[in-house]
Amino acid sequence: MSSNNGPKRDFIDPHDLAEPFESNNGIVNWMESRLPIISLVYNAGFSFPSPRNLNYFWTFGMILSFMLVFQLATGIVLVMHYTPHVDMAFASVEHIMRDVNYGWLLRYAHANGASFFFIAVYIHMIRGLYYGSYKAPREVLWIIGVAIYLAMMATGFMGYVLPWGQMSLWGVTVITNLFSALPLIGEPLVTLLWGGFSVDNPTLNRFFSLHYLLPFVIAGLVALHIWALHVPGNNNPLGIDVKGKQDTLSFWPYYQIKDMFALVLFLIVFMGFVFYAPNMLGHPDNYIEANPMQTPPHIVPEWYYLPFYAILRSVPDILFIPAKLGGVIAMFGAIAIWALMPWLDTSRVRSSRFRPVWRWFVFIFLADMLVLGWLGAQVPNDVLVLIGQLCTIYYFAFFLIIMPVMGLIEKPKPLPTSIADEVLGGAAAPDGAAAAQEKRG
Repeated sequence: MSSNNGPKRDFIDPHDLAEPFESNNGIVNWMESRLPIISLVYNAGFSFPSPRNLNYFWTFGMILSFMLVFQLATGIVLVMHYTPHVDMAFASVEHIMRDVNYGWLLRYAHANGASFFFIAVYIHMIRGLYYGSYKAPREVLWIIGVAIYLAMMATGFMGYVLPWGQMSLWGVTVITNLFSALPLIGEPLVTLLWGGFSVDNPTLNRFFSLHYLLPFVIAGLVALHIWALHVPGNNNPLGIDVKGKQDTLSFWPYYQIKDMFALVLFLIVFMGFVFYAPNMLGHPDNYIEANPMQTPPHIVPEWYYLPFYAILRSVPDILFIPAKLGGVIAMFGAIAIWALMPWLDTSRVRSSRFRPVWRWFVFIFLADMLVLGWLGAQVPNDVLVLIGQLCTIYYFAFFLIIMPVMGLIEKPKPLPTSIADEVLGGAAAPDGAAAAQEKRG
């Protein structure tokens, strides 16, 4: 089934199942005839049909949207009192904490908001991995999501520099120095990032400007992400396509209420950290003013970068590629490879619920990521480096070997005939129906 006014699709257009927008209000109809924004909001946020079996993992999209707006709002207020100068940045943060009305709350909420933003996005990504939300026809949706994640990582890193504590200074020194390993362009790129030949005031000004700009880029990418989502509609835990209205519920009130309930629970935990453990996810050295003459004993990034930091440190010299360059390639490759998942996964079935062997490899991958995160926070020694190398090998093998091979050799369980049959206790489709029920582009 396809829309009457668009290109032919191999899936049901969810807008074909939606109740059309109607109004008896003359003012609304007048506006609609000139700027149909009310019907756009209604169709996207209220009547939009969604699979009737979505679980609470699907609430993190709304949670992430809220956290983006929250971070923008608190950041705009904080910047009114912040001074981006190496001689005054640390003092201006202390001024916010001590002298600005509720400045301590704004600063702690913004700093912990970054961590909880990443907690939500990691859950969102793991859900996509487990339930195959990256598969056709959602490839562009997934790639935009990876672009959002990259922009988040850049924004978070630049924001960590702004307090201008010891970990801010030395963190940016170590991370930006990595780019010097790139052939030909490395040294000029580092000089451009620093604004000179060392980390100093021009560096802080560059990072401040980009930290202020990038959230608005993220907001634009999120708008594209939502647009791309509304073309094929939501995936679901079964990973099968919607067959008709019997498989869907309108977004309002069913999923908006569910999203709001999940958001309240999320905010309770978030505010618990803000009020009772505001520094748990930070580093104590960042409460020491930056001193270029004194190097901290152990330089580590924020917790949400630690798995990739461990991958960076685990790469040895390989033939003519030095360890530093190999580490940089591996670190950025570990992020970029997520964008290739729609083509690396060769299975006809989306959801891991019907792939019992693959499911165990996914669980091992998640454990591997946790171990890499722990390793990234440790002082390296021979044993930890070896463990990091083994975990790094599994990380890339998961995408480049296990994912394509398992899709070819694993026999999935039979898929249900429809979402409604599964929800209402219908019988599953026979073995031979799996390929017919699962469409791929």
